[in-house]
Amino acid sequence: MSSLVALSIVESPLFPDFSSLYQYKGMTELRVNSIRKAVTLVKKQSIDLIVVEFFYAYSTNYSGIYKSNLEVLLVSLIKYSPTTKVVVLAKKKGIKFLDVLDAVDYPLHGVLQFPTSSAQMEVLLDEMN
Repeated sequence: MSSLVALSIVESPLFPDFSSLYQYKGMTELRVNSIRKAVTLVKKQSIDLIVVEFFYAYSTNYSGIYKSNLEVLLVSLIKYSPTTKVVVLAKKKGIKFLDVLDAVDYPLHGVLQFPTSSAQMEVLLDEMN
């Protein structure tokens, strides 16, 4: 059996390092620093889990119709990797804006509010099996 692949999209210093947890769970971790790079990777290879921080566009648009950094990623997952689990990390003030993701019909595996812990992530990883 091949190990599961986790993709961390690290776009801010708040992003927690779950590398040791992934290793403990027998997962391979890939890291990128942008949604664009993540979408490119998803098109090329199978990803089991994506962990990404949510950013809401308070006054600017990310890409015309989008209101957050994640919508382009979720739309890409529908087409290229519909079984990928997505865990979203968000600041307390951003949690209330997560409903903008409802416009994209892609389920989130979990949402964790900063500060997050390895124990919180481990619960979500255990639910993948």
